[in-house]
Amino acid sequence: MRRKLAAAALVTATIGALALPAGAAQGAPPRPDTAPTAVSVLDHGSEAGTAVVGDRNAPGTRFHVDGVRAEGTRTLEIDYQVQETGWWCGPAATRIALSARTAPPSQADLAAQLGTTEAGTDHIGQVTGVLNQNLGTGWYETKEIPNDPPTQEQKDLLWQDIVTDIDNNYPLVANIVAPPGNQPPGYPSDETIYHYFTVIGYDDVNRTVLIADPASFGGNQIYWLSFDQLASLIATKGYAA
Repeated sequence: MRRKLAAAALVTATIGALALPAGAAQGAPPRPDTAPTAVSVLDHGSEAGTAVVGDRNAPGTRFHVDGVRAEGTRTLEIDYQVQETGWWCGPAATRIALSARTAPPSQADLAAQLGTTEAGTDHIGQVTGVLNQNLGTGWYETKEIPNDPPTQEQKDLLWQDIVTDIDNNYPLVANIVAPPGNQPPGYPSDETIYHYFTVIGYDDVNRTVLIADPASFGGNQIYWLSFDQLASLIATKGYAA
């Protein structure tokens, strides 16, 4: 993330302690310190609630999330990882999306592919290209919502893209702007956050979406958002679907 200053679903996760070793540089590859343990989190899409998975927030912390298929609800199996630097949300979100279909490259490798700098990843189109390149497919397209608020037509297309992609085992990557008063759970309430995260599921009954958020603000890693809020967060940016 970049900062600008002044249907119930059962998510089963396997969590490995992949925090950085003491004294290591923040961008260094994480390594496992202990054997993974299994944790289950029950979350309710109807409440757009938050699943804090393991409350492990160190850069590089990693765990596995199993997919769920139920009436009106579909979530994807992914490999989650907290972003390793403050500006690697794009690489981390891309890595999460790739993990649904293949063994993903490291965040460092993806940062190089994306052209990510300390200023972040410039445009969602870079994510689209890297997703297709790593999967050897032309599935992903860049969809932009340049206006705020989104039109109903743009929201209808976004929901259609979410359902189509998730049903075909393709997570979406969203580029968002989260100002004070319109933020996902745990975000700093006095800052506007420019960020990338991954959409890994939907609840058609409650019109909510499941987010895998590499920032892990306050330990909020896998959580439900209302679809309307997601659309408002993407406004002026775009998504890869």
